[in-house]
Amino acid sequence: MKKIILLITAFIAILSFNGCSGGYDNRDDNPYNLTTLFLVDERGNSYANIPYKCDSMRQWSQTKVNGEFSFIEPESCEFDFIGWNGTNLDDGYSDDVIYIVDYNNNGKNDIPYECSNFNVGATNTTFYDGINNGSFDYDIDDVCVFHL
Repeated sequence: MKKIILLITAFIAILSFNGCSGGYDNRDDNPYNLTTLFLVDERGNSYANIPYKCDSMRQWSQTKVNGEFSFIEPESCEFDFIGWNGTNLDDGYSDDVIYIVDYNNNGKNDIPYECSNFNVGATNTTFYDGINNGSFDYDIDDVCVFHL
C-alpha cells in the first residue's frame, strides 16, 4: 500500500512541476503571443546582434541577422546601442540612423521611448522627407527603452 501511495504522490508531483514554467524562459514556447519587428538602416539593411531585453524575458537576447526582435505586447524592451554613433541632427547628418519597421518595411510610428542620455520621445513620423519611418534619436553609446 505504501508503494502505491508513494507512486501516486510522485506522479502528481511530476505533473505539478511540469506545468510550472514561471514565465517566458523560452520565448518560443508561445509564439502566438509574440510580436516581431526589425531594426534596419535607411537602405533597409538590418542591424544584427544588438542586445535587447524585454519585460517578459529572463535573459538578454540579440537582434537576429535580419534585425528581428520579438516581444509580447504591451511591454517595454531595453536596447543597448553601445558601440553605435547615434544620430546627430544639429549638422543635418546622421551617423547610425535606426528605424523600427514591420515585415513590410513600414516604419512603426509613435512608439514612446527614453534613452539614458536624455533623449525622450516617440519614434518619428517625419524624420526624413515626411515619411512615416519609425526612426528615433539617440546618442553615442546610448541605452534606450521602448514602450511597445
